[in-house]
Amino acid sequence: MKTSKEKALLLSNQAIANTAETAPVRVLSRSVALLFAIACGLAVANIYYAQPLLDALAHEFGITHSSVGFVITVTQICYALGLLLLVPLGDLLNRRRLITGQVLLSVLALIVVSFAPTRTILLIGMAMVGLLAVVTQTLVAFASTLAHPTERGQVVGLVTSGVVIGILLARTVAGVLTDLAGWRSVYLVSATLTLFMAVALLRVLPKNKPSSATLSYAQLLRSVIALFVQERILRIRAVLALLIFTAFSILWTSLVLPLSAPPLSLSHTAIGAFGLAGVAGALAAAQAGRLADQGLGQRTTGTALVVLLLSWLPIHYTEHSLLALALGVILLDLAVQAVHVTNQSLIFNVRPEARSRLTAGYMIFYSIGSATGAIASTHMYTYAGWSGVCLLGTGVSALALIFWVVTRRAA
Repeated sequence: MKTSKEKALLLSNQAIANTAETAPVRVLSRSVALLFAIACGLAVANIYYAQPLLDALAHEFGITHSSVGFVITVTQICYALGLLLLVPLGDLLNRRRLITGQVLLSVLALIVVSFAPTRTILLIGMAMVGLLAVVTQTLVAFASTLAHPTERGQVVGLVTSGVVIGILLARTVAGVLTDLAGWRSVYLVSATLTLFMAVALLRVLPKNKPSSATLSYAQLLRSVIALFVQERILRIRAVLALLIFTAFSILWTSLVLPLSAPPLSLSHTAIGAFGLAGVAGALAAAQAGRLADQGLGQRTTGTALVVLLLSWLPIHYTEHSLLALALGVILLDLAVQAVHVTNQSLIFNVRPEARSRLTAGYMIFYSIGSATGAIASTHMYTYAGWSGVCLLGTGVSALALIFWVVTRRAA
């Protein structure tokens, strides 16, 4: 005779089995999770290589400093389109084929950028790179599906740390390669590494049965909007993503401009080295997923947003102290990564059968924030200098903190 607790457990297990997610066997070892993180880092780096190269691109293609941020904006806009059009396919198609196919197409896009003879071809290539870089989010959603439920936050933290480290190291790698062999070498090297990663993923990725195979593509896209209507936590965390990545992009898009100008006049290698400081912050924040698993997501979010706001104080002194800039970079990237990991850990628990669509909806706001920060920061630098950029970043960070306080109280 079964006890009431045993019956409840059976009913709970049956409910899980009946979800559209076809309960895969958890096969995500730490080594495979690490490969996911590296793959994510390589993929997302492709859309950030251009940030420390803006002055080189402006010089070669005759683009003004006030307009060169458009290169980043085009990439981010197409990244947002990819999030809406491609990432939800992870709930419909075989993820192994979907991921490797996108990685191989990314190789072609990188080759187009590396040989671009005109501004138009450059923008077309960057648009393709942005569209296909969303494979990163398919990988994150896949990792969360394969992870054990009690370790999901930790796995998301590990894989997402690969994303942020890829974003930051992209600047270092781009700076070194540009000084050694010109900016085009950056994209040729990336194309080579991406090709090797495609082979590795094809060998390692487990076969995965689609969780929403009965939906049509149109229904799949409509369901992304439906998730926003139905899930309050998704709406809140998406707005937070928009704000924190606007602040993130405000710093990293415009940072090359004061560092490359007199009196600092740093080389591309030196400018890119500041990405190493950001890596320290990103690694420290990787534990945010563990805290989310323990039910401390709200506390982590609030603390991180306060740190984000305070980070702009040392960043303001960039033109007077590079040490202050390094400190500010560590704090800012620590804060952004902590909120980002917490966001994803929380939303992945909402609808297990729709993790790719949840990722798509959430990351669209991330991309909007990145694009907004890129274009706003370069224009602000043109009209108000570095002080104006820091004021803009401070305002956006303060808005994120206020939004979190208000929505928390409402909840």
